[in-house]
Amino acid sequence: MRDKKRNEKVNFRIGLIVLVALVFLLVASVILSAIYILLELDLLTAESVKNGGFYLMGLFAFVTTVIGTAIFLRIFFKPIFVAITALEKLSEGDYSVRLDLGKSGAKKELSDTFNSLAIQLGNTTILREDFINNFSHEFKTPIVSMKGLLGLLKKKDLSPVKRRQYLNVVEEELDRLASMATNVLNLTKIENESILTGVTTFDVSEQIRTCILLLEKKWEKKKLEFSMDFPEYFVSANEDLLKEVWINLLDNAIKFSPDNGVIGVDITKNDGFIIVSITNNGERIKEEDLDKIFNKFYSKTTASSGEGNGIGLAIVKHIVDLHGGSATVKSDALATTFTVSLPEERYFTA
Repeated sequence: MRDKKRNEKVNFRIGLIVLVALVFLLVASVILSAIYILLELDLLTAESVKNGGFYLMGLFAFVTTVIGTAIFLRIFFKPIFVAITALEKLSEGDYSVRLDLGKSGAKKELSDTFNSLAIQLGNTTILREDFINNFSHEFKTPIVSMKGLLGLLKKKDLSPVKRRQYLNVVEEELDRLASMATNVLNLTKIENESILTGVTTFDVSEQIRTCILLLEKKWEKKKLEFSMDFPEYFVSANEDLLKEVWINLLDNAIKFSPDNGVIGVDITKNDGFIIVSITNNGERIKEEDLDKIFNKFYSKTTASSGEGNGIGLAIVKHIVDLHGGSATVKSDALATTFTVSLPEERYFTA
């Protein structure tokens, strides 16, 4: 691959040299043609040519062409070579490279765009590596746990109570593995979607109530309560995809709510948008995490609780974007609120 790139670079430079040579010949031809025309018009006499005028004109043409070519290369082609070198480093994984082609105009815009891309790629790479490390750890932990429990379950003298407890833990760990695998598959599937299909009009209020019931086992275990009082709202959207949004946001709220806490769910309508807010009174999200929390692979809990794998909220963001809506988060010492805004109607058919 590197040899191919090197050959392409050499071929590009050879082509550039040929181009410059052609420019030189063109300029020289123009100047010599001008001398011929001047001779024909008697504006340049043979006597002046004999006295060295022709040679002076030829020298002038040569010097002018050389200087013009040098300036041409300096102004137009040097930035191209600099940009190509930077792009090669970026393609090889050097995300620390930065481009500085100028302080104004198109060169500055190109430099800023390139540098922004390098920063984003670098951040994504770091997040991906952290995700792989943490996801591998999370995936391995329940497997090790189940292996140990299965060994204990083989004991013949194990009491029925202990056996039931161990089986319950195995079931929970299997659910955890299934959830992680499902999230990865869902993210891969949703990322490949660029056009929203399967749009129907349905009761989003009822859908959210159904999602809360589906998670009943989780919120009952933590003795959580739900505060919600909203009328029926209808939205034109992909019902299955929106279900993923509410499941992820509600599961997130349950996960980070303290025992005996309260989760607030509110639905309103404003300027043609259905606005859904889900609030929990768990730990505050740090300011530096708020802008990154919807990024793929990012998990604010990676370093602390070990919960979360940076996939659920990325799924939420992508689905909401597909619907032409927005997903935001606010957090303070009292509560954290995730808000989803969706167009009430869509003017196309599935």
